[in-house]
Amino acid sequence: MNIKNIAVVSPMYHEIESIITKKQLNKHFRFLPEEKVTNDDFKWADAVVTFNTKNNYDYSQVKWVHSLGAGVDRFLYKKKWDENVLLTRTICSFGQRIGEYCLSYILKDLQCHDEFKQLNVEKRWNPITPRLINEQKVLIYGTGEIGQKTAQILSTLGVTVYGVSLSGQQKQYFKEVFPIEGHFFRLSEIDYIINTLPLTEKTEKLFNRYLFEKVAKVGFINVGRGASLDEQALIDALNNHHVRFAVLDVFEEEPLPENNRLWEHPDVFITPHISAVTTPEEGVDCFIETLMNIEGNTPLRNQVDIHKGF
Repeated sequence: MNIKNIAVVSPMYHEIESIITKKQLNKHFRFLPEEKVTNDDFKWADAVVTFNTKNNYDYSQVKWVHSLGAGVDRFLYKKKWDENVLLTRTICSFGQRIGEYCLSYILKDLQCHDEFKQLNVEKRWNPITPRLINEQKVLIYGTGEIGQKTAQILSTLGVTVYGVSLSGQQKQYFKEVFPIEGHFFRLSEIDYIINTLPLTEKTEKLFNRYLFEKVAKVGFINVGRGASLDEQALIDALNNHHVRFAVLDVFEEEPLPENNRLWEHPDVFITPHISAVTTPEEGVDCFIETLMNIEGNTPLRNQVDIHKGF
């Protein structure tokens, strides 16, 4: 594949331009914010590097699209994709970042941070005994690179980690991996659920009333995609104490509107999609590695299966 003209479309286009300029790549670049890109830029480009283009551009005009994020649902979810256009995604420290994010909230819960904070306010001495992490069972939805790294971090600390994937294929660091259709029997014994799944038509609203009715006082962490969650079903599960607390980093609508009821629920912790941030340096490194592999006809570890959606 011959790549000469590359359009980089990103809110951090200035930072990316500064890094790429120092690399002295023998390519022609256009660095643009999303609001200034036009269809003429797509006609000019052989490749587009972008995080999130809000408009529906005709990607069939280019040879290659590289996502600066790990997810590609904004390109594929309920959309048609030209199979002649290569689609790749960024692989970097996402797994480490998300694993540490999830671990922090699990430890916060086990070590009773919120309870002790309230006792501080009340000036009451109540020696609550924290629970041990190696006594916990965690179910991770999604056993790809991010889910597997999260499983590694947790299992190293003695956590019993189960996985759920579309295929049910067994993976390292998981005690057992189940297909989505055959995992419900395990839910009642799980202490924490972590969603890392990409958004596809099979994962849309996966976390719904039917699923939440089968858990028992579980902690729920969503770092996958917001549209995989039925928000009303979660609120009902929190109110019915099937779910003890929820940590939500992703939402169907972002930024989360001020009138969304999740903001006010006392058992919901909200973060603004920061569990796995692409730094400009990491984004450029993965892009350049992918470019070199494409031009060298080297197998791509980050090529997206457009039929699976990830």
